[in-house]
Amino acid sequence: MVHPYLRRRAGQEKEIYPTPELEKVLRKTLGIPLFQEQVMQVAMVCAGFSASEADQLRRAMATFKNTGTVSRFRTRLIEGMTARGYPETFAERIFQQLEGFGSYGFPESHAASFAILAYSSSWMKCAHPDVFLAALLNSQPMGFYAPAQLVRDAREHGVEIRPVCVNASRWDSILEGPERDDGLFAVRLGMNLVKGLANEDAARIVAARGDRPFASVDDLWRRAGVKGAALTHLAEADAFRPGLGLARREALWAIKALRDEPLPLFAAAAVMREAEEPDVLLQPMRDGAEVARDYNRTGLTLRDHPLAFLRADLIERGMVTCRQALEARDRSSLSVAGLVLVRQRPGSAEGVVFMTLEDETAAINVIIWPDMFERFRRIVLSGQMLGVVGRLQKEGEVVHLVTREIVDLSRLLADVGNRSLQIPPDFDQGRSSEISL
Repeated sequence: MVHPYLRRRAGQEKEIYPTPELEKVLRKTLGIPLFQEQVMQVAMVCAGFSASEADQLRRAMATFKNTGTVSRFRTRLIEGMTARGYPETFAERIFQQLEGFGSYGFPESHAASFAILAYSSSWMKCAHPDVFLAALLNSQPMGFYAPAQLVRDAREHGVEIRPVCVNASRWDSILEGPERDDGLFAVRLGMNLVKGLANEDAARIVAARGDRPFASVDDLWRRAGVKGAALTHLAEADAFRPGLGLARREALWAIKALRDEPLPLFAAAAVMREAEEPDVLLQPMRDGAEVARDYNRTGLTLRDHPLAFLRADLIERGMVTCRQALEARDRSSLSVAGLVLVRQRPGSAEGVVFMTLEDETAAINVIIWPDMFERFRRIVLSGQMLGVVGRLQKEGEVVHLVTREIVDLSRLLADVGNRSLQIPPDFDQGRSSEISL
């Protein structure tokens, strides 16, 4: 039902109404029965069903877990329609569409309710992407997409994202000014993204901070009265860098120097000791290690994407970027690699698995047929980073990569922490290429 409706809405298929009565029932959906109420009306108007029979048909369509119950109405419907002058082929096609309701069907009121939510969310995301992002981050866990993907999408739509900061963040993500000319605010990531940090400790830090920012790790520790473990969680999340200028290792070093000493007896001695101790020069972490630690401690990074550190290896394997794949011609044979964002195996898809991969350029949707899934089941279900060889399928703006082979690249992903960012020479993210299979 869906595809004929979409083709007609796009002007690619002509609307057909054999009789004025049928046009009256199906006009709003371009001649395609989409809602349960329409099916009942078709049965009554075109096949002579009584109200009681039409209600039985509706009940059969609503029995999601007991498919096949619509089939017992086949003879009654087709004979009733042909007796009233409808072509048998048309009556058969109408029944085939109704059979789809055996596993999936909506009353119009339900469809409208979902549509309102989808439209409202889409409008909010389009008109206020900063507010939309902050609300989604504060509602986690939810939905298909993790905070990393939500943040990346918001940045691609012009939203400034500011990192977790001991001198600026609250527990939830918040909006920060000033408002830009385009009406957008920056989104400050909240401390709730820091793994291991308790809400109570974050509340103590925010309350102690007030209008006077912390001057040092020691200042935060003494004013907030939180344990060193809480500060370690924040340091691991790089939350001391934005407000105090301390990198991860520097912040962790400063935390190790703290002692659980009561005030005021040892306060002066501690300050004197800090003044006497020489500065220690710590070796900076590799770029890849910073990214890996970001993901480990907050589930996202505002630095480079992990696959940017692996691009030279992927080029050697003949793999193109997701952006190159999206811009390639239809039916191109391609090999791409990416982090697994989403795995879906809907019950109505007859064993087909839908997966979304992401690299530093874009995300691409992958289709895995049942035989391919059984062949690569372990990799599909457990791999964090996958390489997929397949054929591109494009229909309008919808692009899929139909799988032919899958390889687990999770071990390569694990090496990101040992790397520094090096862009391969002559690397062009926008140039698509094709490989032979």
